[in-house]
Amino acid sequence: MKILKKKIFIISTILLVFLSACDRDEDAIQITSPNGKNMFKLLLETGIGFSMFYNGEEVLLPSIIELVSNDINFEGKFDVLKVENTSIENEWNSNFGELSTIPDNYNQLKVFLKSSDSKINIICRAYDEGIAFSYEIPEQRNIKEIGLAENIHYNFKEDYKVWSTPKRGQGVLTAQGEYREIPLSQLEKGVERPLVIEINDSLKIALAEAKLVNYARLSFNKGTASKYSILSTLDGKMGEQKQDTITGAIISNRNETGDKVHKKLPFQSPWRVVMMAKNEGELLTNNYIIQNLNDPSKITDESWIKPGKVLRETKLTTKGAYAAIDFVAAHNMQYIMFDAGWYGDEMKNSSDATTVTLDPKRSKGPLDMEAVTAYGNEKGIGLILYINRRALEKQIDEVLPLLKKWGVAGIKYGFVRVGDQDATAWLHDAVKKTAEYEMIIDVHDEYRPTGFSRTYPNFLTQEGIRGDEETVPNAHTLISMFTRTLAGASDNTVCYYSSRVNSMGSHASQLAKTVCIFSPLQFLYWYDKPAAAPEKKDGLWGDTRHIGNEPELEFFDNVPTTWDETIVLEAKIGEIGVIARRKGSDWFIGGINGIKPQNINLDFSFLEEGQQFIARFYTDDETVETRTNVKIEDFEITNATIKEIVVKANNGFAIHIKTTNQ
Repeated sequence: MKILKKKIFIISTILLVFLSACDRDEDAIQITSPNGKNMFKLLLETGIGFSMFYNGEEVLLPSIIELVSNDINFEGKFDVLKVENTSIENEWNSNFGELSTIPDNYNQLKVFLKSSDSKINIICRAYDEGIAFSYEIPEQRNIKEIGLAENIHYNFKEDYKVWSTPKRGQGVLTAQGEYREIPLSQLEKGVERPLVIEINDSLKIALAEAKLVNYARLSFNKGTASKYSILSTLDGKMGEQKQDTITGAIISNRNETGDKVHKKLPFQSPWRVVMMAKNEGELLTNNYIIQNLNDPSKITDESWIKPGKVLRETKLTTKGAYAAIDFVAAHNMQYIMFDAGWYGDEMKNSSDATTVTLDPKRSKGPLDMEAVTAYGNEKGIGLILYINRRALEKQIDEVLPLLKKWGVAGIKYGFVRVGDQDATAWLHDAVKKTAEYEMIIDVHDEYRPTGFSRTYPNFLTQEGIRGDEETVPNAHTLISMFTRTLAGASDNTVCYYSSRVNSMGSHASQLAKTVCIFSPLQFLYWYDKPAAAPEKKDGLWGDTRHIGNEPELEFFDNVPTTWDETIVLEAKIGEIGVIARRKGSDWFIGGINGIKPQNINLDFSFLEEGQQFIARFYTDDETVETRTNVKIEDFEITNATIKEIVVKANNGFAIHIKTTNQ
């Protein structure tokens, strides 16, 4: 990561003089975004409160930050000691994102508060993309460490519609749960973030979290502070933990009372974020606000971090691995991955990830790990290994140097614990340790990102999405595109030949997912295997099919996994999504449609003026006599072209655009 430019202006006063972005009236201190659209007001009449505005409209009614501690009393009236105002003009670049150059411009307000019993500082950043705030607890009264619970009461004017993924049972499948559109008054406990709220036709907001590293995760519930209120709370400490033997989910009763975090003073909380935009497409376009709220990269030399496309090898044999490596090398993919079973039964505490001990239910072998990595190195292909949290939590300090010795390129962390402070701290510490051994990471199951991949870009992706493993229909993918992916990269595990594709949508839709669902590690052909791979019929990996030679597979071969530019062309949660992304001089477009037929007028005005292009279209067509029924057509276009595409229900399309001189 390289900082391209940075300008900082700071004024620190005693509430007398401020930059124009920071004003005080009789009841509030306020700050606005650089474009003047977003405003935060700090309210101190009783306790610590705030309200937010978008284009002059009050989006959040007076709301409350409630901190509860047995060590420090945060109740009562607060006086302002000092205010600091900072304006930042900045941009940074990345090889691992949806943009190669990321704007990072904001006005910051830091208010130092004191009551008769405590001190607390409130920090707010007003971006054009939304508002973020956090609290800072300084040293005071010789107190070195405190326990704390946090409740934030967001109050609204109306019973707005929200897109919710409530907790199911005892912590099962929340981040991978099914989204529902409901009134905010019907929210259930444990709703995941980001939480998208539809204020009106010209305003969508999302409640989110950033820079969660050593703290308890927040989640949402129906609030009681007003008629229409959302309550944000921290996850309590897990009790006795069990792992579901089918889904692998961590099942535990949480302590819902008392302290949720313990921190040494001073400390700053994670950022609480309210993304604000005119529509869901703009929310997605501006999702870099989450990474902006995290620290710059701590990895000096990032050259070893390689995004790419991955094929899962399910045979867990040397022969199967060689076939997989040959396939990915021939199809411009970068990695193969051994899934669960290479070190024993992942669900047993006796499993040992320092040994290659095949689970007989998954493979009869043989598997020579170092021979596989050596063959991969010859072909320029890396090996990623899946390891369940049972082995990682007890063996990570032994496993990492051993995997480095074997020549392993990365780890896929499986079924990690999430939620409480201990689980959060362990996972992010594990990311740091893995970076020391120059390995990339994919975290699966219930983890959702809060921007830590900016600080440690070897943390390339994570699941936390209801992806293809769950056989989700296009309509649900179109919800995840504009809700879950606001948080960052999503490992969707794209299927292609599996029969489940027909119930999810179409094969052109599957091509489009590689553009629409951003992930620097993109798993392709999730339930498929190369034609040269040995047969395996045991049902453990679902409906497994051999990969064919259909001509549209060239799109998978050509599509990148990281981007220089991203533009949302069509967006309606649950209904339609069309996204264009650029890598170098090539553009790729993915379109996914829901349950209603659509006539889409594609406007190519985003292309360079005065240049001629060839656009290759991949569309669903039942008359094409292949297994996948995908039609391929080439068209000459310019930036003045507007082309109509007729898309049937549950279909999709993909487009690869090149200049004519390529």
